[in-house]
Amino acid sequence: QVQLVESGGRLVQAGGSLRLTCAASERAFSSYRMGWFRQAPGKEREFVASIIRSGGSTYYPDSVKGRFTISRDNAKNTVYLQMNSLKPEDTAVYYCAAGTPKAFDSWGQGTQVTVSS
Repeated sequence: QVQLVESGGRLVQAGGSLRLTCAASERAFSSYRMGWFRQAPGKEREFVASIIRSGGSTYYPDSVKGRFTISRDNAKNTVYLQMNSLKPEDTAVYYCAAGTPKAFDSWGQGTQVTVSS
């Protein structure tokens, strides 16, 4: 498993932007599919974005499509989540994940994003 550390979460007003960063310890970072998930209080963990090993394809649910962008820098062992036009319903703990095309099996500790109305 790879160690993941998220950063960048904070309080932001609705309509604002944030960029989350996830740093990975693994030198084989480029061999992992990477993703972002979130969990709001009282809700299940929700898929937010994923990116394939090369960075050539990305995936999003309808709830964030057009507002969030996932990207990666394999030379820096880092994945990013750019979040624009934030809404109060985006408030959650955001988790970075690493894995294979079939499943994510490494998780970070999470970073809190709070969007005020």
